[in-house]
Amino acid sequence: MAYNFVEELRWRGMIHDIMPDTEELLNSEVVTGYIGFDPTANSLHIGSMVQIILLMHLQRAGHRPVALVGGATGMIGDPSGKSAERNLLTQDILDENIAGVRRVIERFIDFTDGPEQTRAVLVNNYDWMKDFTLIDFARDIGKHITVNYMMAKESVKKRVTGEGDGMSFTEFTYQLFQGYDFLHLYETMGCKLQIGGSDQWGNITTGTELVRRKAGGKAYALTTPLVTKADGTKFGKTESGNIWLDTDKTSVYKFYQFWVNATDEDAESWIKIFTFLNKETCELLIEEHRKDAGMRLLQKRLALEVTTMVHGTEAHDIAVEASKILFGNKVTPEQWSKLNQETLLEIFEGVPQASVSRETIKEGVDIVSFTTTLTGFLPSNSEARRALKENSLSINKEKITDSKIITESDIIGESMILLQRGKKNYFLVVLE
Repeated sequence: MAYNFVEELRWRGMIHDIMPDTEELLNSEVVTGYIGFDPTANSLHIGSMVQIILLMHLQRAGHRPVALVGGATGMIGDPSGKSAERNLLTQDILDENIAGVRRVIERFIDFTDGPEQTRAVLVNNYDWMKDFTLIDFARDIGKHITVNYMMAKESVKKRVTGEGDGMSFTEFTYQLFQGYDFLHLYETMGCKLQIGGSDQWGNITTGTELVRRKAGGKAYALTTPLVTKADGTKFGKTESGNIWLDTDKTSVYKFYQFWVNATDEDAESWIKIFTFLNKETCELLIEEHRKDAGMRLLQKRLALEVTTMVHGTEAHDIAVEASKILFGNKVTPEQWSKLNQETLLEIFEGVPQASVSRETIKEGVDIVSFTTTLTGFLPSNSEARRALKENSLSINKEKITDSKIITESDIIGESMILLQRGKKNYFLVVLE
């Protein structure tokens, strides 16, 4: 084995519950283990990063990871951690979501190269559930798990005893479906391990019980703590919504900013969970960070590791340049040249804008006319002259005087000019 999988997770704080003998199993043979992914959207957000990283650890430790996309269970919805019934998805939406989830997972797990025994597999439980009739399922699977056993699960107990609007039969059967997934993978692929978040313990152990009762076998379970933020807000969520792993949903700049803005407390735990840095490196980074937290060494390294893993080195470097532009006092032409219009719009999201014809600056426009009549950045010529006298006006973060003439040479990001008064008063001119 490349390394001890359980020991690796343990020092990283990534083990919540583990079934007896699981560690011994993983240290004695090549184990096939699976994690389920809910196709509730056509991508995955950073809430799923822990599951992805767990599969990566499993493969690196010399085992075979299986990523299960819940095409069948996605039609029902997992009640774990929920206080209300989920909306049911149509087949078309599910198909689109499954394809999107598959694309994301394939970026991180090796499905084609490396030793065959550790090569990852991606499965869809709809493939083995679609031909199962209700009568067959009730007779062959349902009879092995009692209602008493199902009712004892926390995910069921909370809902049945009054939290929310109760629970439909549809969601009540979810743990049986997930349990059957484990049984099916055990029988067809020799899968002995299921991994998930701590809220999945009930569903996972239903699977191990089904393997024992129906197949006379032994299956194992491991769960990780649910990642939280120190301030109590939900991990992976910002004011503008989820932080996604696809750039068409969350820009690289915003993705990078999420990690670099982590609190000191969060960064200390996240550097272990979301990176593959070894124990010695993590401890050294934490120690160095505590000496001068204002340097944000830990957050910068966290953002570097995660952004590079998800989006690549070049994308990370552009996000760093973008951050320097937003928070730096002066920006060189070379720095501006690295950023396109899309990235600049991301950086200055929410900043007032005006659209101006590119033709109007072809012959050159004096700075007073440009900041007033042409763009409306400043209310009057006298206000523009006052700002110039105070030396508080900047074009593209460079201070200017009353002799400044705006030309096409001032354009940045293909079609923009950034005006600024003082430190925080920005205005974006888009040239059309």
